[in-house]
Amino acid sequence: MNLAILGTGFIARFYAEALLAQRRKDRVVMAFGRDPQRVKAFASQYTIPHYRTVLAEAVSHPEVNAVIIALPNDRHLEAVLACAAAKKHVLCTKPLGRNAAEAWRMLKSIEAAGVMGGYLEDLCYTPKFLKSLASVRNGAIGDVVWARSREAHSGPHSEWFWNKTMAGGGAIIDLGCHCIEISRNFIGKNIRPVEVMCWADTRVHPIDAEDNAVGLVRYANGAMGQFEVSWTFRGGMDLRDEVMGTGGTVWMNNFLRTGFEMFSAGGQDAYVAEKAETDRGWLFPVGDEVHELGYSHMFTDMFDAIDNHRQPAETFYDGYIVNAIIDAAYRSVASKQWEPIGIDDWRGATDTTSTTSLHSFNDEYYLVKEELLPSGEKKIIVKNKKTGSIERWVG
Repeated sequence: MNLAILGTGFIARFYAEALLAQRRKDRVVMAFGRDPQRVKAFASQYTIPHYRTVLAEAVSHPEVNAVIIALPNDRHLEAVLACAAAKKHVLCTKPLGRNAAEAWRMLKSIEAAGVMGGYLEDLCYTPKFLKSLASVRNGAIGDVVWARSREAHSGPHSEWFWNKTMAGGGAIIDLGCHCIEISRNFIGKNIRPVEVMCWADTRVHPIDAEDNAVGLVRYANGAMGQFEVSWTFRGGMDLRDEVMGTGGTVWMNNFLRTGFEMFSAGGQDAYVAEKAETDRGWLFPVGDEVHELGYSHMFTDMFDAIDNHRQPAETFYDGYIVNAIIDAAYRSVASKQWEPIGIDDWRGATDTTSTTSLHSFNDEYYLVKEELLPSGEKKIIVKNKKTGSIERWVG
């Protein structure tokens, strides 16, 4: 696969580092950036033979088979439309659009062009996530009732993120897109998200966008997805996920406290991990950041999908659904009410029923709770099927 990378900033470098460690048969042959000196330096650092400062020239270059978009949010639509016009497979960083309307245009453009659109949602490809998702899909925790995902740090690295118009919002669109898609995977992508309740505020930074938010996403089967995002958390990057099912629970600490800790009295002046705020004191380094954040698995899936003419695990349609949920979240912030999620083309299940289930204890009772007390006594609480009364089983 001959690849073009659009962008020369923070995420573009993560992608380049991941690609250098990939299948070894993929090559980055083109770099695009608006600043001639930056794109030249980027191409030189990663031994990329071609670079351009004109988007259409980079995308349409005859050696390029697929394009990776690592540009600011306000340039995603333009870049995707250029890829569709050139009939090049395109992989776009999150969020897909600044809103669902942009994401919808991107989705329809690549479908009309007959090319693959991969949604680069790296946190849905981390080793811990992939293993836990496989367990959930195999029924290890029963029916998923609730999924909670949290991402919090001290704020993004580039100035455009802080511009509400360029980014499309604040912490919700920057971090909430990760959390929402993580929950969607655990609950089931074929289950329709129905409505959102969201609180957001600007607590610390002198910006127009929100720097903190908490949201609830209700799904058609009764499951709930919860996202917590912050640009004001101090002490590193906190990535945590929890999934509660009728038969078990998953808990993951993905980044901040992963079992690798060290103390430094100072003097190293070195990079520790993404969003680390200091290089002294107690530190939480990451052994292989590119791998732990999911980039390696993500690109493997994307390129294998192109090779085998299939859809990747994360598609442009997924990106569109996430944008639709975020749009509803922003409406909820303004209205302070539950807001419906507008989806123009729902492609999942339409006959979803609630996963709520009652466990029968015997012909007369439902089981509420069974517990072994410190005294050694087993206590069983039941509900009478006829009267509805809650009782202690003494039979």
